[in-house]
Amino acid sequence: MTGIGAYKQRMVAAEQALQGRATEMPISNRHHVHGRPLKTGAEDGLEVAQFGMGCFWGVERLFWQMDGVITTASGYAGGFTPNPTYEEVCTGETGHLEVVRVVFDPKIISYAQLLKAFWESHNPTQGMRQGNDLGTQYRSAIHATTEAQFEAAKASAVAYTNALADHSVRDGMTTEIVYPAPTFYYAEEMHQQYLSKNPDGYCGLKGTGVSCPITY
Repeated sequence: MTGIGAYKQRMVAAEQALQGRATEMPISNRHHVHGRPLKTGAEDGLEVAQFGMGCFWGVERLFWQMDGVITTASGYAGGFTPNPTYEEVCTGETGHLEVVRVVFDPKIISYAQLLKAFWESHNPTQGMRQGNDLGTQYRSAIHATTEAQFEAAKASAVAYTNALADHSVRDGMTTEIVYPAPTFYYAEEMHQQYLSKNPDGYCGLKGTGVSCPITY
C-alpha cells in the first residue's frame, strides 16, 4: 500500500467526488481471528469507536489484540462517496480515509485505553500521510460515536500535544476529531483482518515514541 495516491494530498470537493453506489460492500460478517460478527453494534452495554491512523491493516490488528475489544472491521469514512471501493478511495477522489471500527466492552477496557493506543501507535502530526503512505486516505482521525467520547478525545489531544511539545516535537497536531462519527463503509473482504490472513503483510504503524499521559 506504500505510496498509493502519493499525489493526492488535497481533499476533494464534495461536488467533484466520485458518485459511488447504493449497494453495500458484500462481506462474510465473520471475524477471521475469533469468528465473531463484524457488524456487532452498540448493544448490550457495548460501545463503538472509530479511528484513522494510516493503513488500516496494522491498525485493525492493534485493536483486535486488546482485551475487551469484541470485534473490529476495516473500512472507509469521512468522505463523500457512498459505498466506495478500495480502488476509488486510493484515487483521493472520494474524500474518505481508511478507518477501523472498534466494538468494545467498557467494563473491560476503557475508551481512554483505546485513545492511548491511538496516540502512541502513529504520528498525528503528518497531515495527509502516515510515514511513507501518502494521500488523504491516510490522515489521522478520531470519529466519536458519543458526546462523552468526543469530550474525552478532545482532552486527550490536548494532553498529547503537550506531551509532544515536552519532547521537542513541535509539528502541529493534524488529527481530525469529529462528532457524530461519519458513516462507516465496510472495506472489501480481503482487507478485513488482513494481517491475520497474511501474517507477513505490510504494517505501516509507527508512533512518535512519546507516551500519552492520560489515565484510564
